[in-house]
Amino acid sequence: MKKILVTDAVDKKCVGILEAAGCEVKYQPGMPRDLIEAEINNYNGLIVRSETKVNSELISLMNNMEVIGRAGTGVDNIDVEAATRKGIVVMNTPGGNTISTAEHTMALIVSLCRNIAQANQSMRSGKWDKKSYRGTELQDKTLGVVGLGRIGREVAVRSKAFEMNVIAYDPVVSEELAHKVGVTLVDLNTIFEKSDIITFHVPLNDETRNMISTETLQKCKNGVKIINCARGGIINEEALLNGLESGKVSAAALDVYEKEPPDLSGKLIQHPKVIATPHLGASTEEAQEKVAVQIAEQMAGLFQKESVRGVVNAAAIGAESNGEIAPYVRLAENIGILHSQLIRDQLKQININFSGELLHSASTLLSTAMLKGFLSRRVAEVVNFINAPYLAKEMGIVVNEIKTGANSNYTNLLTVDCETDKENKSLAGTVFGNNELRIVSIDSFHLELKPEGHMLFYSNIDKPGMLATVGKILADANINIAGLSLGRLEAGKEALTVINTDSEINKKVVKDILAINGVHKVLTVKI
Repeated sequence: MKKILVTDAVDKKCVGILEAAGCEVKYQPGMPRDLIEAEINNYNGLIVRSETKVNSELISLMNNMEVIGRAGTGVDNIDVEAATRKGIVVMNTPGGNTISTAEHTMALIVSLCRNIAQANQSMRSGKWDKKSYRGTELQDKTLGVVGLGRIGREVAVRSKAFEMNVIAYDPVVSEELAHKVGVTLVDLNTIFEKSDIITFHVPLNDETRNMISTETLQKCKNGVKIINCARGGIINEEALLNGLESGKVSAAALDVYEKEPPDLSGKLIQHPKVIATPHLGASTEEAQEKVAVQIAEQMAGLFQKESVRGVVNAAAIGAESNGEIAPYVRLAENIGILHSQLIRDQLKQININFSGELLHSASTLLSTAMLKGFLSRRVAEVVNFINAPYLAKEMGIVVNEIKTGANSNYTNLLTVDCETDKENKSLAGTVFGNNELRIVSIDSFHLELKPEGHMLFYSNIDKPGMLATVGKILADANINIAGLSLGRLEAGKEALTVINTDSEINKKVVKDILAINGVHKVLTVKI
């Protein structure tokens, strides 16, 4: 009989399903940490939400643990890498809060346009003030949806019912999928320039951090309304406050914050044009019941060997046990992460070339790893080895797999081409010696690059002094160079330089490098 410990509050239906499947369940929300550590070795399964921190120290005590399940979307409170090394399956419940978050977004949109919260507060203070709370209609307004994943699509569908004009920015989603939900795909600048209301449904990463800033607000319509039910940090809160006080932003609704809980007495939360909720996107009875039932059914299915769903690290566990293919799985995922940051135009298709017998034998696993890396920086959902191919298919991403013989230079070579509406970006990589990952070509440039940490990519005319000038700018910004790779087509012609750095490269440094005569494209990426 499998023994399962539940240490956070989840719907009791979770317990009933597991017991019906023949498991012994101890349900103890709020269990003291020292007691968890003392007893955890007795259990085969652990179910948590956000409160229990499943770190490497706790995982080191799990000698009988088979699966850790989180009744929710993210796994931020679980050390997935430590669990993988220990051979423990990590599960989450993707999609359980999709409808809940989409409906919360719609509630905030309607509340902003009709001043519901402010009018209610006015009435409670004893006023009958009709003039101060005149609203605006949603009909014929333009809604800009940033991120057309599951939640973004549900918001778009509901907004169409209000007869809104819906435009969306998502460079991964296909035109065909956007057309099905009645959405017009546009670039990010068009979102800012044309939208009456902007709502965000993207993950937080280097590309999405501070999407709303002083600079981007200048591109927006006067009186734009801003909604964020995705992740804190997507909106620069200081810039938003300044926009509200200047009138550039007529209203804002926030469910997530840069720091949680935020400063409840601060100017932003207390601003009369702001509706603030305490991270309630997934807080409905239905959503909490869904994730509790879902995690119980997934865990029972795993124990009964009937199905494997919602597993974050299934393929990674398999790879860990195969020392030969494991580094190529990491390489494929890192190539996906790189591609997701290097391409900025609308994706058309992805072509993956597997060169060498080893890669032929693991082509499905490597394709999945690449998609996991690529989508992890593009969608708001948590992406894992199980759902990555499904999400790609759902978003209309075309993936072509090609198997070729051994490359003349490398026994095993993984090449990933991303075709967009404007260019074709190609990355090829292999593994050297003691599991050393290397990117060996980018487009037509041959080089040798470690795909790790902070990286600076820039194109330039190949002439003396270019590297020295860039190096001085980095040195003046106290940014240390950790690695360097150069590629050129011909002396004096186009060149590509990639620099690994020990710290993040800020926008001012990028601007200074771009100002160098002969430099014409600068990108920063992070793995």
